Amino acid sequence: MIRAESRLLGLMICFGFMSGLPLPLTIFTLQQWFATYGIPLHSIGLTAWVGLPYTLKFLWSALFDRPAPWGLRRFGRRRGWLLMVQPALAAACVGLALSDPGQNISHTLLAALLLALFSASQDILIDAWRIEIFPEHQQGAALATYIWGYRGAMLTSGAGAIGLASAFGWHASLLCMAALLGLGVLVSLAAPEPAAQAARIRAEDWRDRVESAFVAPLREFLSRPAAWQVLAFVLLFRIGKVFADTTAAGLYRYRLGFTSAQVARANAFEILGTLAGAALGGWLVARLGALRALLLAGVMLSSALGLYLVLLAADRSQALLAAKVVLEMFAQGTADTCFLAYISTQCSTAYTATQYALLSSLSAVALHVFSGGSGYVAEAMGYPAFYSGTMLAGLPALLILWHLHTRSVSPEIPSSGRNTLPRAKL
Repeated sequence: MIRAESRLLGLMICFGFMSGLPLPLTIFTLQQWFATYGIPLHSIGLTAWVGLPYTLKFLWSALFDRPAPWGLRRFGRRRGWLLMVQPALAAACVGLALSDPGQNISHTLLAALLLALFSASQDILIDAWRIEIFPEHQQGAALATYIWGYRGAMLTSGAGAIGLASAFGWHASLLCMAALLGLGVLVSLAAPEPAAQAARIRAEDWRDRVESAFVAPLREFLSRPAAWQVLAFVLLFRIGKVFADTTAAGLYRYRLGFTSAQVARANAFEILGTLAGAALGGWLVARLGALRALLLAGVMLSSALGLYLVLLAADRSQALLAAKVVLEMFAQGTADTCFLAYISTQCSTAYTATQYALLSSLSAVALHVFSGGSGYVAEAMGYPAFYSGTMLAGLPALLILWHLHTRSVSPEIPSSGRNTLPRAKL
């Protein structure tokens, strides 16, 4: 049993790596690429909208709760869909690598948009696999290992891709990222398929299909006490962090004068903070429960944004930049583990893919919609006032969470839908 659990956690690290690899390629790394062409800060901020598929993935998530396409069904529902999505994801990255924003920026943005689309689809399937494979008491450990892989991948496609670009050029760097994404197929083939859930009644017409795919999962969630408060919390929790992240590339280059190579060297240390933070998050979830752990992690995350003010107040220092990255990623790793554990416990296994996609998509709204204008806000307010504001932006979410904690209110999942037993076919 211990050996089987270790194998599943090892696969979770690999899935985390595959899930995290595309994200910087559509946000931070893409912004760094654009910055090398001297594209203005407000235009770099608009690249946040490339990631809209991460926000809108709930629109097609119900598709993945249905059987895999014919020809892939022998691999099971989760693995069958993954084996269709992952090759398309690698192909989109090849398209990005072959584009040139200096010659035709629209081609680069289109390739990045397709990359985000297939990446969001892969995330839906990996999240559903995790929730169905691991029992509830192991979700903290599963998420900690997932984040280890996820953040390691973000280091690879963030600092690693930028470093490779400095040495060999952007096209070669992005082709290397595409090759890594192609390995996702091997991970899916090695993974066990979760035991099939009881099949829902097949819809007879389009109205029944809409009801089964979209309305039923949403109605089930909203029927729980405090559901709207949880949705508001999920929407607001990361807003300060994503505003800070979206403007970081412009801050480093235009205000502080760091080169892309210097940023890459500093980001190379982020894995240290991420691994420690993810481990702490898993421990907090096991000791305190997901809600109380998340409250503590949220305070840590908001406080860590004050490191931007420290960086602004000090003389340019490579060591200080690296320290800022490590400490900020420690706080983010802790918060990510606690946050994902919390929303995972709110998903019924009858609608795993749909409900988790809805909650994680809502969380991404701040990243891919609100933060699109963050460059304009930073230019208008000035960096010190802007980053002070990001520290306070998460306060409404923390107040909602504190209310849920003090009232001991949380949406209750029907016992028949809880993820309480291992479901792997080993």
